[in-house]
Amino acid sequence: MSRSAPVAPTCASVLLALALTACTGGAQGTPGASGLRDPYFPKAGNGGYDVTHYDLDLGYAPDTHRLTGTATVTARATQDLSAFDLDLQGLDVGKVTVDGEAARWNRAGRELTVRPDGDLKEGETFRVTVHYSGIPETITYPDGSEEGWVRTADGALALGEPTGSMAWFPGNHHPSDKASYDIAVTVPEGLEAVSNGELTGERTSGERTTFTWHTGEPMASYVATLAIGDYDIRRSTTPDGLPVYVAVDPTRADASREVLAGIPEIQAWAEDAFGPYPFSSTGAIVDRDSDAGYALETQNRPFFPGVPDTALLVHELAHQWYGNSVTPKTWRDMWLNEGFATYAEWLWAEDHGGDSAEETFDALYDHGEDTYEDLWSFPPAEPPGADHISDSPVYQRGAMVLHKIRQTVGDDTFYAILQGWAAAHRHGNADTADFTAYVEETAPGEDFGGVWEEWLYGEGKPGRP
Repeated sequence: MSRSAPVAPTCASVLLALALTACTGGAQGTPGASGLRDPYFPKAGNGGYDVTHYDLDLGYAPDTHRLTGTATVTARATQDLSAFDLDLQGLDVGKVTVDGEAARWNRAGRELTVRPDGDLKEGETFRVTVHYSGIPETITYPDGSEEGWVRTADGALALGEPTGSMAWFPGNHHPSDKASYDIAVTVPEGLEAVSNGELTGERTSGERTTFTWHTGEPMASYVATLAIGDYDIRRSTTPDGLPVYVAVDPTRADASREVLAGIPEIQAWAEDAFGPYPFSSTGAIVDRDSDAGYALETQNRPFFPGVPDTALLVHELAHQWYGNSVTPKTWRDMWLNEGFATYAEWLWAEDHGGDSAEETFDALYDHGEDTYEDLWSFPPAEPPGADHISDSPVYQRGAMVLHKIRQTVGDDTFYAILQGWAAAHRHGNADTADFTAYVEETAPGEDFGGVWEEWLYGEGKPGRP
């Protein structure tokens, strides 16, 4: 079989190819990835775009547990896109449009794949609108904790860490993609609907009340929340004018009054320790003890199942700096949330007549296994899997890493690190490598090799400090 010599293109064929390229807009777009390859949740989030804003219009009927929603997601394409995915757990999709034009779509597990009528170009801003409804799901993890849409005695709670937000709205559900939010929620008259940010409207019509909430600062979807039910609402301001919005289940109102009255004092202390508060309001949501099994640092107003003590209130408010404003790039970096918030508890105790952080550290080193059986089971920067990102080493050993830094650099430089880190990555994302580099740049000449090798990444119990 003979091989023919290649034929040189003619001028006419070259001109035809150029004309076709011009007509079709150049290279064809490709589908965005159906996951961001997070080391612990590889299918969480989606590639090919960056969300800038969520506009959610929701209605909930507690008697039937039915949720109806229209989600408009504004995003910027980060590549030429022929299709893209949104994360959505359960719920029925009725219609999808992109920039007002009907789009094809299909479902595969938690992925909602959208095919717009025409490719989206890299850098293009687009709006995808999803109409959906159904009975939202509660997601139960191996440790028994529940997230997603959690039913309560008089309504529901939406809790999202790590992936539960996909149970109540479609989106790019990974902490690396933060956005602003507008959330409108319509519920039966007499119930409250509490969310993040600021309450911008409340209107009752036909025995239904619509609450509208606006979050202007970037927010990761896992700290977006919605609490529907019977709540006592308390509004006040801190001495420097920061709005405080507190929603408390009536059965916990009296018992929680004293501790929640301490929010302004905690805010002032935290600003002195960590720098300017990164959000436009603060507060809390307190529900019944049985409604959820854990507290969560939902942005602006953390959630508590039952009345918190002061240490837990300090912990969740500290997350507003470390976790909500400075948000991890991946779930491997969870210690940057929990180690900092745990160390905030140590600092509060130190400043308010309790044990010094040094005493807390020493006690934890000497006999911490008595309280935290798994304390030395893995290094805080490398949990062995998704089921371990909320285990004791992430919290307690994470705090111990910070104390070792403090021992190395002294108080003045340490507080400069705390405040500078919060400022350098305000409303952004960061990982462990960013943090270690920042510490080394802030304290040049100090040797952190032992801190990183033994305390941050080392296996087992480090040698005697």
